[in-house]
Amino acid sequence: RYRRPYSTQWEDLELDTALDMIADRMLAAREQTWEDVDTQGRPLNRTLGFSSLGGATLDNEENYLIKKLFTAMGALQIENQARI
Repeated sequence: RYRRPYSTQWEDLELDTALDMIADRMLAAREQTWEDVDTQGRPLNRTLGFSSLGGATLDNEENYLIKKLFTAMGALQIENQARI
């Protein structure tokens, strides 16, 4: 279910539409916050535009795949609760 900004109503979305919206927003955040180099010219290749927090209900394999995805997209803030 999705509630558009400033709307008071929830609406149902098709799965493909919802996934496209998520992908578009992640790519936009990555593009807007991408850092190639720091102030001293050292390479960074990272974004601080999004992060990932995995839950304790995910197993090691799922957390591993989530970490690979977000690392490939340049995210630095990746955490899970698998140790609990």
